[in-house]
Amino acid sequence: MKRKIYQEMLEWKKRSNGRTALMLDGARRVGKSYIAEEFARNEYAKYLLIDFSKASAKVKRCFNEYLDDLDTFFMLLESACHVELKKGESVVIFDEVQRFPRAREAIKHLVADGRYHYIETGSLISIQKNVKDILIPSEERHLEMFPMDFEEFLWATGNVGAMDVLRLHMKKRKPLGEDMHLHYMDLYRQYLVVGGMPQAVAQFVETHNLREVDAIKRDILALYRSDIHKFGGAIRHKVLSVFNAIPSMLSKHEKRFTLAALSKDARMREYDAVFEWLKSAMTVNICYRATEPSIGLGMNADVISLKCYLGDTGLLVSQAFALPAIQSQDIHERLLSGRLSLNKGMIAENSVAQMLRASGHPLYFYSNTSRDSADDRMEVDFLVSKPDLTRMHNIIPIEVKSNKEYSAVSLGKFRRKYSDTLHTPVVLHPKDLKTDGGILYLPLYMTPLIAEIPS
Repeated sequence: MKRKIYQEMLEWKKRSNGRTALMLDGARRVGKSYIAEEFARNEYAKYLLIDFSKASAKVKRCFNEYLDDLDTFFMLLESACHVELKKGESVVIFDEVQRFPRAREAIKHLVADGRYHYIETGSLISIQKNVKDILIPSEERHLEMFPMDFEEFLWATGNVGAMDVLRLHMKKRKPLGEDMHLHYMDLYRQYLVVGGMPQAVAQFVETHNLREVDAIKRDILALYRSDIHKFGGAIRHKVLSVFNAIPSMLSKHEKRFTLAALSKDARMREYDAVFEWLKSAMTVNICYRATEPSIGLGMNADVISLKCYLGDTGLLVSQAFALPAIQSQDIHERLLSGRLSLNKGMIAENSVAQMLRASGHPLYFYSNTSRDSADDRMEVDFLVSKPDLTRMHNIIPIEVKSNKEYSAVSLGKFRRKYSDTLHTPVVLHPKDLKTDGGILYLPLYMTPLIAEIPS
């Protein structure tokens, strides 16, 4: 399947020219191993793949005994893997590198040697757990890999060029028309149900059997819970309670994570490490409250107040509707047809968070619960910074609406109070594109194009 990270990997290869190894960071099952081998197969004359989840003792012995003699190291490694590499034209892949930290430590020496390129993949949280006794190499370039975004989903389902059509309409601020809009909403709802985990997308493309797709997603959720038990250490029970509570928290009107729902005595300072664990595992997307909409949103972040979205909306759907297979399939079919009213806002907002994060945007929201002034009391779902920092007006406030009938009172208050710093305000909704009163109304499926809104 075509993935956008491939282009970033090409840029790494060109700019680095072997001076750094590439580390692909990402949650489990997002396709890191697949893209690493696909890239190696297409972009190098030869490649050697070492999967440390099943590497032989002979392979591991090379790292343990021969790093001070790299000629012998490579001779034995090539023999053990039955591959003959070409200097300057080959890449070595360390897959599941967290299972053998000694290989990651060796990167410093292998990069300095200069004869081959190196790509590493692994689950980030288990990588961090397994590095306490090794020297972390500074010769690593990290790339984050997320579940497939909406455009990658369109590519996988045969809708190549579809996002280019949307991009043209958005730049011209031209409505798509009823027929085209309904077609894209159908595709967007498919993305909500299936999500962006490559295995689930492949199953959907092959069979269109929602029950089989749901089974794959539930297997992935079970794997994530297993990882929490395995790598969560002393906080694993708190991590699991937060992970399991995500759907119920997002189903609330404000969607902020309320620890009191887990335990009446819970305090955020006791859960800092919990949210950091989930964030490092890249199974969730954390959205922090920004105290004001300025260029440095991160400098104005209130880390005590946050929203916690699941990293993939398809997984959220399967987690939220933990029902027997027949009932679960009915829920999926209702979502596909747009007939599901329950929790539709939760699913739409999670998908927006997922698409914004995959587009490279850190997640922030704005909230003011003032008891003194109704004009100051407001909440805006997301704040996005435009890349052009030469302008004062570079913050895009975003409201997410899942129903066709709604109001945007908070967005209106926000515009009046912070007009000096705002770019175009946006409402993401299930209707066609329109502009009204200085607000740009975009269909939900145009979320990936937010940063491309013309000045």
